[in-house]
Amino acid sequence: MDKRQQDSHTSVTILLPAYNEEQAIAATIRKIKELYPDFEVLVVDDGSTDSTMQEAMNAGANVWPHPYNIGNGAAIKTGLRCATGEWLIMMDSDGQHKPEDIARLLEHKDTFDMVVGGRSKGSDTSLHRDIANKLYNWFASYVTKFEVKDLTSGFRLVRTEVARQYIYLLPNTFSYPSTLTMAYLRSGRSVKYVPIQTLARKGKSKIKLLSDGIRFFLIISKVATLFSPLRVFLPISTFLVGTGVLYYTYTYLTANRFSNMSALLFSSSLIIFMMGLISEQISQMRYDRIQ
Repeated sequence: MDKRQQDSHTSVTILLPAYNEEQAIAATIRKIKELYPDFEVLVVDDGSTDSTMQEAMNAGANVWPHPYNIGNGAAIKTGLRCATGEWLIMMDSDGQHKPEDIARLLEHKDTFDMVVGGRSKGSDTSLHRDIANKLYNWFASYVTKFEVKDLTSGFRLVRTEVARQYIYLLPNTFSYPSTLTMAYLRSGRSVKYVPIQTLARKGKSKIKLLSDGIRFFLIISKVATLFSPLRVFLPISTFLVGTGVLYYTYTYLTANRFSNMSALLFSSSLIIFMMGLISEQISQMRYDRIQ
């Protein structure tokens, strides 16, 4: 029995969140079913206003519709609740991810808790997104103390039962991959990155560069403080106390006095440090509900 035949006997659900993806979703589903006829293909239609749902049904997928557009993350949460497979593979429905790469993720399912398809050089992505992803990856790597190679990749393999424990943490927006990755790492689970090549998406992107870019950076910052607060609060506190020391040295040498600004910097540093300690305790308590 070759590798593909072995994989086809594994209980797997392929989850495709979709919103107005009529141009690509049918071809994606048919290719998946051709390669893995025994896998469940689950499409969560997030209130599409085009023929996405009908195209998915005609292609042979199980479709769960949202009554209106809630968000990409909300579609993933619905899929996690409805999936019947022991293993769950999330992938985009816009034609960027190659169904042939599913087998490469499944190779590591018994070794790692999460396997992520990380976009490598040669992938058809825009320059501004590449730059933004590098910044996000660096920030996430700093927070988690793990080399995060593609924080925002929507192509990943998880065990369904385990991923369901994190539903309450996931947002309804596009930042669910970031939250899920950092949640796994923060709770001591293993993550594996498999390099993949992505294609140009079919149809218009739902992400707006300026508004979504700023919002996504704020979300990443919030996720960072959610999972590792001291990794964010401590550098700020250290910076303020260092600035206070330098400013006090300056005013002492030039005016022989301790200024109000130095006192403000020292007190702010202490307050932020104590807020970090409290946040760290709250963050740890949150994981009491996760095995």
